[in-house]
Amino acid sequence: MRNDNLDSLDLKILKALQSSARKKNVELARDLGVAPSTMLERVRSLEERGLILGYRAMLNPEMLDLNVQAFISVALDRHESDVIRQFEEGIRNMPCVRACYHLAGRFDYLLHVAVHDLKQLGQLVKTGFASLPAFGKSETFLVFSEVKPDIGLPIDVDDDLLGEP
Repeated sequence: MRNDNLDSLDLKILKALQSSARKKNVELARDLGVAPSTMLERVRSLEERGLILGYRAMLNPEMLDLNVQAFISVALDRHESDVIRQFEEGIRNMPCVRACYHLAGRFDYLLHVAVHDLKQLGQLVKTGFASLPAFGKSETFLVFSEVKPDIGLPIDVDDDLLGEP
């Protein structure tokens, strides 16, 4: 559901910043045809309203010797709220877990991990995840290549759901 308080300029700003958050306010204002003071006010408002959560750099994992990425689906064997909280806290404290999603379906969680090598991945699963409360079973999917990197949220999803062929 699109936020009704967003106008077309807000959407253009979000799209531009998502594409290149390093762009200076003056450049962004010029590109979108508004005064720099207007741009500064709009960006500040988007931050205060919680639409912009932060800014960060995209890093090359191979240059950091993180040569193995995988998605690991995890099923818990118990679903009490205190056990779930402990499991999630344990995941949050593991730096090699890039993202964790709570799911509906056959598995409870999907984890995206980045590690140095297969040996480290095996240790992560056997001693890291397996030591967490209620860990039941897991299935690991190795990433061979990244076909489409995460380029941010689809701001224009209502306009073009599937993209151009």
